[in-house]
Amino acid sequence: MPVPAADDGRRTYELDRAHVFHSWSAQAALDPMVISKAQGDHVWDADGNRYLDFTSQLVNTNIGHQHPAVVQAIRDQAEELCTIAPSHANRARSEAARLIAERTPEGLDRVFFTNGGAEAVENAVRMARLHTGRHKVLSRYRSYHGSTSTAINLTGDPRRWPNDTGTAGVVHFFGPFRYRSPFYSDSEEQECERALAHLEQTIAFEGPATIAAIVLETVPGTAGIMPPPPGYLQGVREICDRHGIVYIADEVMSGFGRTGHWFAVDHYGVRPDLITFAKGVNSGYVPLGGVAISDEIARTFDERPYPGGLTYSGHPLACAAAVGAITAMRDDGIVANAAEIGATVLGPGLRALAERHPVIGDVRGLGVFWALELVSDRAAKTPLAPYGGTSAAMRELTADCAKAGLLLATTYHRVHVVPACTITADLAREGLAILDAALERTDAHAA
Repeated sequence: MPVPAADDGRRTYELDRAHVFHSWSAQAALDPMVISKAQGDHVWDADGNRYLDFTSQLVNTNIGHQHPAVVQAIRDQAEELCTIAPSHANRARSEAARLIAERTPEGLDRVFFTNGGAEAVENAVRMARLHTGRHKVLSRYRSYHGSTSTAINLTGDPRRWPNDTGTAGVVHFFGPFRYRSPFYSDSEEQECERALAHLEQTIAFEGPATIAAIVLETVPGTAGIMPPPPGYLQGVREICDRHGIVYIADEVMSGFGRTGHWFAVDHYGVRPDLITFAKGVNSGYVPLGGVAISDEIARTFDERPYPGGLTYSGHPLACAAAVGAITAMRDDGIVANAAEIGATVLGPGLRALAERHPVIGDVRGLGVFWALELVSDRAAKTPLAPYGGTSAAMRELTADCAKAGLLLATTYHRVHVVPACTITADLAREGLAILDAALERTDAHAA
């Protein structure tokens, strides 16, 4: 497919700046890259420059760009049925629900479809509150759950601050994070024990009978890609069972192959009551999210109407894209590829970078879901950018990678290495080599 002419790119840019209001941005400071096409692991800008996509955009193109099976599934569905009200059954939605239910833990066999992850979290919390008759919801600091009203109040990072009404019935607590432990732990085991004790104490002080749900990203995403220590999620499950609290696993970012399993909870052998998903379910080709619902919670609404819905719930084009994506991931071994790339290329490669670059304080991740913690002082763990902000060093790193043909994801003082689950070992190494070279300049900021 030819790259559009530069004149088209200029017009696209001018129209964007004249009429498009961007999310999470001060509008006057924006200078967006015009993307003209994408294919596989690469995107092209309007000037014809090619970039290796180490961002998966917003960590959602798990199957890569323009996968032919998904594109064809959307085409075929458009010819058959573009849209229909959610009160009617349709083939694409039924088949997507079946494929999702086959991959969730046993007993989560019903699926409520939304347009994205934030709506999935909103509806999961609503289900939990109605199921328990309680109102409070617990979520951890260093988390992100979406930008709608309840979801943004659940969020535990600075994006919540301007939107925090303080009236959503949300209570935050500290989750385990060994590198920057709030519990002064000396080991992963100690971090797990102390984090669970802190959660128990929070529940005791808030009143167990007032708490409807605990919402946890299985592996926090934009907050830092922090896999939980062994035993932590099992401990959360036990606490929830003991107090009659609904356990909601937010798998919007970590689900559908990202960590090397279909869902990240599969690494830990736990069964949540509700799982929220979006992003990787169809790689974002058409907006889609949802909630996988346990049999116990689904039965709450057997005779009692569920008071929620969306015009585009289970939209045929979106669900057809999910069917195409999940089928391709299954048939092509894409989830196994993500696990293999993480174990043999990204994990070892990023740890090797940490040995060479003093600016890297920590490496952590699973599958194709990794973070580098950048610091100006390793001993003091001084972040290379302030919490909730950025720095000249981080901007330089991103720009240097882009000049070398690599799209890099950064959040505050961290680099997130999150390519598609389909990436090859050679392309993963190519991306690491570009990052390695760019970090040479960043090292000047380290003590």
